[in-house]
Amino acid sequence: MTGMMESVKARPAKGGSEYRRVEPEEEEELDGAEWARRAEAGSRRRKTAERYVFTCALFASLNAILLGYDVGVMSGAIIYIQKDLHITEFQEEILVGCLSVISLLGSLSGGRTSDAIGRKWTMGLGAIIFQTGAAIMTFAPSFTVLMIGRLLAGVGIGFGAMISAVYIAEISPAAARGTLTSLPEICINLGILLGYVSNYAFSGLSEHISWRVMLGVGILPSVFIGVALFVIPESPRWLMMEKRVPEARAVLLQISESEAEVEERLAEIEEAANIMKSVNSEDKAVWRELLNPSPAVRRMLYAGCGIQLFQQITGIDATVYYSPTIFRDAGIKSDQELLAATVAVGFTKTIFILVAIFLIDKVGRKPLLYVSTIGMTVCLFALGTALTLRKHAEGLISPNLGIDMAIFAVCGNVAFFSIGMGPICWVLSSEIFPIRLRAQASALGQVGGRVGSGLVSMSFLSMARAISVGGMFFVFAAISTVSVVFVYFCVPETKGKTLEQIEIMFEGGKEWKGGGEVELEDTQHLMQGDKKAFSLG
Repeated sequence: MTGMMESVKARPAKGGSEYRRVEPEEEEELDGAEWARRAEAGSRRRKTAERYVFTCALFASLNAILLGYDVGVMSGAIIYIQKDLHITEFQEEILVGCLSVISLLGSLSGGRTSDAIGRKWTMGLGAIIFQTGAAIMTFAPSFTVLMIGRLLAGVGIGFGAMISAVYIAEISPAAARGTLTSLPEICINLGILLGYVSNYAFSGLSEHISWRVMLGVGILPSVFIGVALFVIPESPRWLMMEKRVPEARAVLLQISESEAEVEERLAEIEEAANIMKSVNSEDKAVWRELLNPSPAVRRMLYAGCGIQLFQQITGIDATVYYSPTIFRDAGIKSDQELLAATVAVGFTKTIFILVAIFLIDKVGRKPLLYVSTIGMTVCLFALGTALTLRKHAEGLISPNLGIDMAIFAVCGNVAFFSIGMGPICWVLSSEIFPIRLRAQASALGQVGGRVGSGLVSMSFLSMARAISVGGMFFVFAAISTVSVVFVYFCVPETKGKTLEQIEIMFEGGKEWKGGGEVELEDTQHLMQGDKKAFSLG
């Protein structure tokens, strides 16, 4: 209704944006039939725009399938790589964990590359690099060649996964940005599930062939990414940064409900970026501003980099990569039974990420983070307890009960991760930074996550030998407890705000710190609403 009550025109404004809101003009008198016709036309355009934005976001999220598939498939493929190439435990840790660290090169260079050649072509470049690495791994005759392919795949994943979240945030309307920006997390979970299923499906092949087929199948998603590049448009915010205003307007016409909304969004983008002519952009290079940040940017970095770090050091990659090791420690013996149990984990992870998609723009980011971090803490502690009792107090619980407890705790951990820490990490890291810093700052946020993931993945087996697998999950439970405190003090609520409004919120430190009271009040209203709905049901 706002678009009917006011008009937005492209009109020069002295010392300001080319696009600005003007006073509402006198409304023409319309009869009932004309009002109905216009309302129907507006509804059709809105639905068309929503479908187009969703399609673009879905195609951009395909890069995340590559990351998810690699994580899932390596957990099973490593069993047969170890038997075929006779690698040591240390080589196994390096092979598994190096992807997270090497993807930093792709993430860090991806920010600069995306500013130079555009968001969508950076995603395409990442897919090509990944394809090359996956092909090398498939035909690797030795551990050295396998590592070369693994390193290339990591760079490609770093390129695509980082920039896809930025792209989706820049084309999405504020009301649906949380849902759409969490699509990459859905695709990661889908990729993990496909990796687990691939492991189970090809586990009957010979040791020399099985792991090669498992890794080779990962090339297929990158083919679809190549097709997607000819379907999705470039980011309108990137086009505005490049002063390609007509192209930016053409894209916004496809993803907006009305021409008035197009002009309003153009004005917001130009005001935020000011076509790179603001005083800050002239005085500071992007990286210098990130390394010597203002108080507002420092708060953004705390939230963005911190959430990425906690997402990984709470042990999610250890749970996914080494799930066969966990289940073997719980008492499962057969390789096929181990891989079948991992498929259950993959299904759980995928199902609960769908729950998050429906809630993230309704409940908000912060309440879901509380549920996620507290639930993960409980499940990690339960998993540590189950594995410890099985090892040191066999008489207290039956073997089958120990296995059931371990599977339930692992599935619970990935379920709570998927409704909060998993998708919201992507959402926050792509929406809290101002446009002039967004690509590089999002890449920098990946540093904490990737380093944390690499450290966990490359040290899990060695640390588990020292303090036991159960002991490792007690450590992860303690870190997860700290993450609850981090969410309370460092993560603001961004639900329903435009990217430009979020930037203003971080600029106002007092308002940002006081957000918790508002969030608590909103949560109370939400709970009361739920109780009423329940009683009515």
